[in-house]
Amino acid sequence: MANAAGGTQRMTAEERRVIFASSLGTVFEWYDFYLYGSLAAIISVQFFSGVNPTAAFIFALLAFAAGFAVRPFGAIVFGRLGDLVGRKYTFLITILIMGLSTFIVGLLPGYAAIGFAAPAILIVLRLAQGLALGGEYGGAAIYVAEHAPHGKRGAYTAWIQTTATLGLFLSLLVILACRLSMDKESFDAWGWRIPFLLSIVLLGISVWIRLKLNESPLFQKMKEEGTLSKAPLTESFARWPNLKLVIIALIGLTAGQAVVWYTGQFYALFFLTQVLKVESQTANILIGAALLLGVPFFVLFGMLSDRIGRKPIILAGCLLAVVTYFPLFSALTHFVNPALEQARERAPVVVVADSASCSFQFNPVGTAAFTSPCDVAKSALAKRGIPYANAPLADGEETRVTVGETIVPSFDASADADGSARAAFDAALSSALSEAGYPASADLAAINYPMVVAILFILVLYVTMVYGPIAAMLVELFPTRIRYTSMSLPYHIGNGWFGGFLPTVSFAIVAATGDLYSGLWYPVAIAAMTFVVGLIFVPETKDRELHPEGS
Repeated sequence: MANAAGGTQRMTAEERRVIFASSLGTVFEWYDFYLYGSLAAIISVQFFSGVNPTAAFIFALLAFAAGFAVRPFGAIVFGRLGDLVGRKYTFLITILIMGLSTFIVGLLPGYAAIGFAAPAILIVLRLAQGLALGGEYGGAAIYVAEHAPHGKRGAYTAWIQTTATLGLFLSLLVILACRLSMDKESFDAWGWRIPFLLSIVLLGISVWIRLKLNESPLFQKMKEEGTLSKAPLTESFARWPNLKLVIIALIGLTAGQAVVWYTGQFYALFFLTQVLKVESQTANILIGAALLLGVPFFVLFGMLSDRIGRKPIILAGCLLAVVTYFPLFSALTHFVNPALEQARERAPVVVVADSASCSFQFNPVGTAAFTSPCDVAKSALAKRGIPYANAPLADGEETRVTVGETIVPSFDASADADGSARAAFDAALSSALSEAGYPASADLAAINYPMVVAILFILVLYVTMVYGPIAAMLVELFPTRIRYTSMSLPYHIGNGWFGGFLPTVSFAIVAATGDLYSGLWYPVAIAAMTFVVGLIFVPETKDRELHPEGS
C-alpha cells in the first residue's frame, strides 16, 4: 500500500483510519499544549503567587524552555525511539505523556495549598509536554506518509498540518464554554481546571484509536529484514551526508516555514491586540474567521504538491511573505485603526535620547529590567502601540518624549522605588497622546471587517502554502531507517526556536526603532534566507519512493 503506484486509486478504509487516528491524536496534543498559553494569567496566579524573585526567575526560564526550547530535545529523544522501536509505539508514548501531564495540572494544588512544590511540579509537567510535542509531530507525519500511496503523500500528510490550527480552536472553544457556564470568580477559582481535566477523555479516545492501528509497513519490513538502524543519532548527525541534509532542511525549509506560520497565526493576533489595540475577543474572532477560511487550503496545497512539487509551493509562500508583509500589515492599520494613522500625521511622536543608553529590549522570559530613561520611554510607547521617531540628545538635555508640541520628560526607573515617577510619567504621556488624538483602543465601529478578514486570510493562505506540503517533503528527504530522528530535529528547531522567538524579537525591534512595522524584518529576513537557500540547495522530493532498501 505504501508504495502503490499511480496515485489515482480511491483512499482505502485503512488509509482513512490511519489519517483520522494520527490527526485526531495530534489535534488533542495541540489542544493540551495551547491550554497553557490560553490560561497563562490564571495559572500564574494559582501557582506562582508568593514565590521569591529568585525562584520566580528560575521558573520563568523553565516555563519558557518547556514551551519552545525543549521541543528539539523531545525530537531527539523520541525520534531515536521511533527509529529503534517503531512509529506507532513512539507516538503512543508521546500522547500518553502529553495527556497525563495536562490532566495532572487540573488536579495539582496551587501555591497556597502546597507552597513551593506547586510551581516546581508545574514546571516538570510543562517540560514533559514540550518533550512530548517534540516527538509527536514527526511520528504522526511519518506514520501517515509511510502508509500513503506514491503520488498522494502530500494530500495525506496535509491532514496532519491542519491539527495545530484545529487544536487551537478546540482549546479556545472549551475554555469559552467553561467561562460562559459560570461567573468569572468561579472560573478563576476552580473552573479553569475543567479544560485540563477533560484531557483524560481526549486521551482515552486517542489511545483507544491508535491501539487499533498497525505499525508502519516500511518500518515493519525493515524490522523483518533486520535492517533497522542501531544508532540513529550517529547516522543522522555524525555522518556528513545526512547532517548536511538536516542543515539544509532547517535553513532551506523549516526556518522560513516557521516564521511565516507564526506571523500569519500568532504575530497577526499580537499586532491586532498589542499594536492596534483591538480588544481580545474581537481580535480572536477576526483571526478565527481567517483560520476557518484557510484550513481547507492546507489540504489543497498538499494535494497540489503531489502534482507540481513541494518545493515551488513552499518557496512561493516564503517569497510572497517577503514581498507583501509590509504592505499587508500597513493595510491592517489602515482598516483596523484609522485614527492611529491620522494622529501620527497630525502629531508625530519623537523620543529624544542618547542612543548609547538605549537597550535592545529582547526579553523572552519577562525577567530582565530595562530601567534607563530611554528604555522607559520606548517601552511605554511600544506597549501602547504608538509609532515614534528617534532623535539624538544634545549635551545638558534630558531624555524626553515629544508628542507634537508637548514635551514629556522620562525618568530612571532604577531610582523609582515607590513607583511615583512611573505613575507621573504614565499619566503625563497618556494625557499628551490623548490630546493629540492617539486612540487608547481601536474603535470597533470604525473597523472595516470584510477587508480585515481578507487581509488576515491572505496571511493564513501563506501559512497553508508553506505548511501544507512540508510534512511530505521532510519525510521524503531522509532515509527510512533514520527518518524519525533526522526530520524531527530541524522541524522543531525551526518551529520551536526560529518561530517561537518571533513575537519577542519583533517586539524588541519595534521598541528600538519606533516603527510599528519594523518587527516584520525578522520574519522577512528568515523567509528570504529560506527562499534563497531552498532554491539553490533543497532538492525536489515528490517523485521519491519510500523504500527501506539501502537506507
